[in-house]
Amino acid sequence: MTSPRRFGDPWLNRLTTDELLDMRLCDLPIQVAGTPLEERIEQLYGELEYRGLSFRPHFWLSDEWFTPDGVPGVAIPFYLAHPRLMRLEAKQMLEVEGGNEEWCMKIMRHEAGHAIDNAFRLRRRRAWRDMFGKASAPYPTYYNPKPYSKNFVLHLDMWYAQSHPVEDFAETFAVWLKPRSRWRSQYQGWKALKKLEFVDQLMTDLTEEKARVATRRFIDPISSLKTTLREHYRKKRSHYGMDYPNFYDRDLRRLFSDAPEHADCQTAASYLAQVRHKLRASVALWTGEYQYTIDQVLSEMIQRSRELKLRLHRSTDDTERDLLVLLTMQTMNYLHGGHHRVAL
Repeated sequence: MTSPRRFGDPWLNRLTTDELLDMRLCDLPIQVAGTPLEERIEQLYGELEYRGLSFRPHFWLSDEWFTPDGVPGVAIPFYLAHPRLMRLEAKQMLEVEGGNEEWCMKIMRHEAGHAIDNAFRLRRRRAWRDMFGKASAPYPTYYNPKPYSKNFVLHLDMWYAQSHPVEDFAETFAVWLKPRSRWRSQYQGWKALKKLEFVDQLMTDLTEEKARVATRRFIDPISSLKTTLREHYRKKRSHYGMDYPNFYDRDLRRLFSDAPEHADCQTAASYLAQVRHKLRASVALWTGEYQYTIDQVLSEMIQRSRELKLRLHRSTDDTERDLLVLLTMQTMNYLHGGHHRVAL
């Protein structure tokens, strides 16, 4: 998350964390107008116009990113409408999804793919189904991606295109829409190129068509959400398998220390970075998982060790041995316990 410029009601900045957590979502004094979100929506509209599309999805604030089935519009998470709420999101969830311009635009392009699918009912077309699969296929609770597959584009993290045919289309659309993406050369030799060429032709055809669904409905707008921020985050952490702050903390504190007497020892974050390659290769050999997947776990462990200000306090041999066990366990949790959970 980058440091955002000043915007939003300054009153929120004066609240303590507990005071903020006790507020209901519907009572937050936030809106899209006057925030960077407004500029990014206009940027998306410009990208659609550049591609010759007259379609413009509508946007509203809600509790998370989503595009409702049958609605040609996109919900944006409330926290992006105020810097104070972005800081709270980071504290509660360890990250801010869409918290900088590049990340936000990637998600907006993806969601715009869902919205245009809804507007023109693209998934009902035989050619769409032949290319991407049946949209009616049930969403899996978890998915186990193949990182090196060339059947899918790479856009959002976690190889999201592999989770469902509808997500495959949205990801392909997002890659196609991005300005100066050079997708033809980037995906040369990939089976995913056929999907991009299909989307390219389909969007050309849509320039001559009128959207079949034009509703501007808001689903679960922020004004209708009566839950408190405290309850919102409790449920959100549970959904993603993150019983924060104990997600990594307990195990990391067993391996490292934040005690004053170890203040002169090497930081846990720097030590983890030092042995990163060796650990990654060893766990990949033992588990059969891709090194890239394991590196995602290591990245989060390094970040959390830095936040907890942990330091080495045992021999490097003992620490490395225990780290191998911990990393193996957390890698399996990562794949099967929540990190690849499909966002529903």
